[in-house]
Amino acid sequence: MPLNRSFLFAPGNQARRVEKALSLDADAVILDLEDSVAAADKEAARKPVAEALARPRRGRAFVRVNAPSTPFCYGDLVAVIHAGLDGVVIPKIESAADLHAVDWLMANLERERGLVPGAVELMPIIETAVGVQRVDRILQARGLRPYEARWRVRRLAFGAADYANDLVIAPDLEENELADARARLVLASRAAGAEGPLDSPWFHLRDPEAFARALERSRRSGFQGRLCIHPDQIEPVNRAYSPSEAEIASAERIVAAFRQAEATGSAAIQVDGQMVDYPVARRAQAVLDAAREARAGRG
Repeated sequence: MPLNRSFLFAPGNQARRVEKALSLDADAVILDLEDSVAAADKEAARKPVAEALARPRRGRAFVRVNAPSTPFCYGDLVAVIHAGLDGVVIPKIESAADLHAVDWLMANLERERGLVPGAVELMPIIETAVGVQRVDRILQARGLRPYEARWRVRRLAFGAADYANDLVIAPDLEENELADARARLVLASRAAGAEGPLDSPWFHLRDPEAFARALERSRRSGFQGRLCIHPDQIEPVNRAYSPSEAEIASAERIVAAFRQAEATGSAAIQVDGQMVDYPVARRAQAVLDAAREARAGRG
């Protein structure tokens, strides 16, 4: 499974920033046609974004199109659904019907252009009160058509800035005001069998200490990665959403000890003063699996 730690936005109408983003170590780059592109430039930005998908790059390439409620979404999808596109990011999703409509159009464009239906991922951003309230029903739409054992919608993303604006709240740096929405996305994703969601961009670029705390909270609460708005965020994000050396060493001790105990008929032991049974052992194995994937990704 590909790594999903860092997804870096690049404005689709700024060629130099797009070129730079495609050369960086983000797990994926999101070429943006939405918030970072002025309304007057949106249609003109489609062609260079589509052309950029054919260029060499280090990670995967996604495009954030405009919301289904806008007059731009249809044209965005028609312009960018081509070979070389790994996924579409769709903002301000508020209903399963939104995803059904977008999936239908994407499937027809894939067939028309010789792509395997379902080859292009669809990643919704939940960023309104209605979206958070309906997140369970939204995720049910991912089961509309499983394409060749792959789901079109594999994970959600959270958009904290628009969500806070919608609720007319002003979160501080610890973002306690957003904890409930984040927990709902994690729980709904797990219940639907989807991957862990991606967390919101962090906009306080001059406060790395607060960012580090936010990354730790995010990973521990069930997010698998983060949307990034600046290249300097890639390295701390990749590091934060990968197991640390201490976590790997602890997991190795747990897995080894539990395997030895199982061989003697025991399924409850102590390791480093911690009670270990099947759930703890499985979690430790998941840490080792994640570490192996991260190392493979660096290779």
